[in-house]
Amino acid sequence: MQDLEALKESLLAEAAQAADSAALEALRVSALGKKGRVTQLMKTLRGLSPEERREAGQRLNAVKDALTDALEARKASLAEAELEARLARERVDVSLPPRPRPLGRIHPISQTVEELVAIFGEMGFSVAEGPHIEDDFHNFEALNIPPWHPARQDHDTFYLPAGEDGERPVLRTHTSPVQIRHMQEVKPPIRIIVPGRTFRADSDATHSPMFHQVEGLVIDEATHMGHLKGTLIEFCRSFFGVEDLPVRFRPSYFPFTEPSAEVDIGCSREGGQLVIGPGKDWLEILGSGMVHPKVLANCGIDPNKYQGYAFGMGIERIAMLKYGIPDLRTFYESDLRWLRHYGFVPLEAPSLVRGI
Repeated sequence: MQDLEALKESLLAEAAQAADSAALEALRVSALGKKGRVTQLMKTLRGLSPEERREAGQRLNAVKDALTDALEARKASLAEAELEARLARERVDVSLPPRPRPLGRIHPISQTVEELVAIFGEMGFSVAEGPHIEDDFHNFEALNIPPWHPARQDHDTFYLPAGEDGERPVLRTHTSPVQIRHMQEVKPPIRIIVPGRTFRADSDATHSPMFHQVEGLVIDEATHMGHLKGTLIEFCRSFFGVEDLPVRFRPSYFPFTEPSAEVDIGCSREGGQLVIGPGKDWLEILGSGMVHPKVLANCGIDPNKYQGYAFGMGIERIAMLKYGIPDLRTFYESDLRWLRHYGFVPLEAPSLVRGI
């Protein structure tokens, strides 16, 4: 008890000189822990007389309180110093240029849709949209598709559970229902394209359960097959960037057009490479025809007064042909490496607003 003042000064000096939090904790344990120097002195108080115990206890408590305050003060000081050091260490130099970030890419489907809208927009077409879930009338019946047609069977089409009326909604198999809805709501003349998602039960290198189509529709009193041919020839040459691209029309059959035609473009396959342009081969890319009178009548349009043409094509298909993409399934695999290769830098993407 004679050296309490010296002990106090020694402990306070050690606390003031502690280099870090670990040293400070070690001092606390050595002084105030179960076997610490101050704690051991506290245990000797029981051997003193009451008056000596009172006096010695007060002196020991004073040492203990002074050391506790010194430890807390030093702990706060060390914490502040550590924070300052960390802030200095992690400081951002705002004068440095930013870290390079990889640029995003426009997906080939989005790019192709933009090109389609630009080309047909210059021809006077507007864009129409509609729901992905359709009823039987808009998806099949209004388009003159008979009940026995394969497209209406479960193995070709995605149906949803039947509603209270017993009819099963369907994921639209083409964007033609948008044409039906537009003809029901808008009086001729009509001049629209309909890009959007469609759904069919098919999957391989050239087919996908979900894919994109663009369809076109023109209805007025004077439109004829020559207008259809001129529109599609101009589109094919503008889209593929080949001014003398051969385009031919082959007779075909679709329930919703009469007469109907498949559209082929010229190509060559020499050396195992497909090249779009004048050549010895042909490649089918879309279907077309004059709108069937029954379709017009189903939409409340007088087929004796109005006529028109329609066409449709797969957006992925023409994108694959133009940009050399070999497999349709890669469009939907969310592979960033693929997108960096086939995608487009926004400010550098090709624009067809003013044509080729």
